[in-house]
Amino acid sequence: MQFNVNQRELLLKIVYYGPALSGKTTNLQALFQLLDPQTRGRLATLDTKGDRTLFFDLLPVHFMTRAGIKVNIKLFTVPGQVVHEQTRRLVLKGTDACVFVADSQVSATRENNESYKNMQANLKANGHDPEKIPSVIQFNKRDLPNVRTDQELDEFGKGGREPIFKAVAIRGEGVAETLEGILKLLWRSLEAEHSFSRRFQVTEREFLDGVFKVLKYKRAGVQPEGTQ
Repeated sequence: MQFNVNQRELLLKIVYYGPALSGKTTNLQALFQLLDPQTRGRLATLDTKGDRTLFFDLLPVHFMTRAGIKVNIKLFTVPGQVVHEQTRRLVLKGTDACVFVADSQVSATRENNESYKNMQANLKANGHDPEKIPSVIQFNKRDLPNVRTDQELDEFGKGGREPIFKAVAIRGEGVAETLEGILKLLWRSLEAEHSFSRRFQVTEREFLDGVFKVLKYKRAGVQPEGTQ
């Protein structure tokens, strides 16, 4: 978390991590399409041979709190190819939360595991505690053959600390739900560590509403303010 007192701006960083071509960039592209064109920022993508993203995608979403603080949430992805190890570590520096995007295909198990371990190692290298950083896991490409079953993923979720989300990012399915999941964990982490609601005058509901009011996405079980 970075807070600029003079500009009254709070910057929060979320990094989408995972093996090459698992769908990290596709997640951000899908979210970009859900954003109101009048309020969305810039989506920067650098393509390379063999991998979608060399450096990162940048998708800023911002809103104002009751205290007049501008909250700027930036989403990044990292390159999945092994040769871009230093870039992945650099992008993870200063992150406030992580979304690990796994490939649902059984054949991708090894790549998923290696990338997850790599994420933990790079978090440690940047001074983060992997056990404390807010994180979720998204199993993408659910539309492909030979993927892990829903039952397998449900059992996997019971054994780990990270919530599990299922997605077909190329169709925009599950991407907003994944973002909502990581934002909930991020707010609760900030509240526990920095008394977020008191310091910046924004509740968890207001925090989520501030992001999703500019997204064409209806959150489950959420009614407009003032309704029963």
